[in-house]
Amino acid sequence: MMSENTPVDVTPACRKVRPGSARAGKQKLLYAEGISAQTVGSRHIHMQLATLPPMIRARAHKHEAHETAIYVISGESGVWYGENLQHHETVAAGEFFYIPANVPHVPYNPSSTEPCVTVIARTDPNDQESVMLLPELDDVHR
Repeated sequence: MMSENTPVDVTPACRKVRPGSARAGKQKLLYAEGISAQTVGSRHIHMQLATLPPMIRARAHKHEAHETAIYVISGESGVWYGENLQHHETVAAGEFFYIPANVPHVPYNPSSTEPCVTVIARTDPNDQESVMLLPELDDVHR
């Protein structure tokens, strides 16, 4: 029998999670939430699937104070990044891409037929909390 003074175990439990239904995020990409503060009570990491449909371009954005790691499962993505989106990289299936905190970026799918599916991990445990849209950069490289 527990008394009022019995400590309660607050250790997070291991959990298996299936991705939720894909939904549009602030950046105009499709996200299926996996590990997050909302799904498992994580405190320092978020993991999700993101799909870039053919010929889609995300809105310019950055994640304040949070790093992002991306792994491309299938397809290919281009990404413009940097303060003025002056840098460019192409990331294909089987490759990782790292985005430091506070770096503006715009991912896009150059294919007219194939979606690009990725796994995204971020040091923000919340799904869309740290997304800061940068409308002043939306027309760069259109």
